[in-house]
Amino acid sequence: MTIALTEQTLGSLACLIPGATRVFRQYKLDFCCGGNTSLRDAASQRALDAQAIAEQLAALGGHSDTQPDWRNESAGTLIEHILERFHERHREQFPELIRLANRVEQVHGNKADCPVGLAEHLWNMQQELESHMLKEEQILFPMLQRGMKLPQSQGPIAVMRFEHDQHGAALERMAELTNDITPPENACNTWRALYRGLEELRDDLMQHIHLENNILFANASAE
Repeated sequence: MTIALTEQTLGSLACLIPGATRVFRQYKLDFCCGGNTSLRDAASQRALDAQAIAEQLAALGGHSDTQPDWRNESAGTLIEHILERFHERHREQFPELIRLANRVEQVHGNKADCPVGLAEHLWNMQQELESHMLKEEQILFPMLQRGMKLPQSQGPIAVMRFEHDQHGAALERMAELTNDITPPENACNTWRALYRGLEELRDDLMQHIHLENNILFANASAE
């Protein structure tokens, strides 16, 4: 079984095995924007043992998960989940994270490990993600809810996938600014609260992109 798992894509494994996304985050494997990459190739790129990761995934195979199998849900049901769980949540996350980042930079900007530039980066992420979500809400999602697939949805889906890649690059930059979201030992409570929020944002955005790229858009492109 584990040999077969190494040949499957990260996106398909994230859909197939409950808890797989937690394993991928542990090893920093990109299952959302890089969802079409096989586990073997993704592990090789990071000098990881694909077989060992596959064995971890195999051990999860029989475990239950609190989330439904979104592959078996209608486009409308999945879209409602994305809107409520991710679009609304992202709009709540950014203002507070930007406030905290500004506070940390103002107080600790003279320290070598201070994430200088993070507040501006988060503001840019917020603007880009808001524009992206509005295009989904006003154009693509209504098309998919009406049952439109290819070729009508091909253009909007291609744009959304491209912008997802940009969001992935923004997450990488966020990690660079924050030592992979690792606070220094002497970090104050505000600094630690900021990084806890950043970790949540990263997890949420990666799961958000995964559900769209690997399930919603893939299903719309299947016929």
